[in-house]
Amino acid sequence: MFSYIKGKLAEKTKDYVVIDVSGVGFKIYTSANSLADPSLSKGETVTFHTYMYIKEGIMDLYGFSTKEELSLFELLITVSGVGAKGAVAVLSVASPSKLGLCIVSDDAATIKKANGIGPKTAQRICLELKDKIKNEDIIPSGTDAFVASDTISSGGARADAIGALVVLGYTSQEAQRAVGAVKEDFDDAESYIKQALKNLI
Repeated sequence: MFSYIKGKLAEKTKDYVVIDVSGVGFKIYTSANSLADPSLSKGETVTFHTYMYIKEGIMDLYGFSTKEELSLFELLITVSGVGAKGAVAVLSVASPSKLGLCIVSDDAATIKKANGIGPKTAQRICLELKDKIKNEDIIPSGTDAFVASDTISSGGARADAIGALVVLGYTSQEAQRAVGAVKEDFDDAESYIKQALKNLI
């Protein structure tokens, strides 16, 4: 119904924001990730990319500060057992790009940190969205973290993992420390990334 809503931030709580558009207040449920956006100051003009959630008599407006977060929200609610509130809980765990990386690397342990998301649901999210995530713009282009293991030599897997984490927004020092802390030896970057994320998120 609404692609986005732009107006002045009238109210901000731990679960939603109210945006005033020409005297009409839109209540938009959102994630902790979007609420942490430093530009969200009361009285300032903000833009939220929105989704009208209608189900069994419920009609709520959900919105996020970035299109990437909205895209991931739309994917999450397609998973059986994950409603709008569950999707928002998952999005509150980490940034969309980092969550996308968790999904494609089967890091269900990070996803189940979300309130109301159990181990089975977290695994289902990884299973059902892995291929879809790769086709979205959630993980930045140039992140070649998921190349087949037989194309990566053992010596270069750690370096590839560090490079992928840097592309995702971690500093080089953070990435090197996290990958260096992985005690096991793997032949593929994906395994290093999965282990390193446990030290970063």
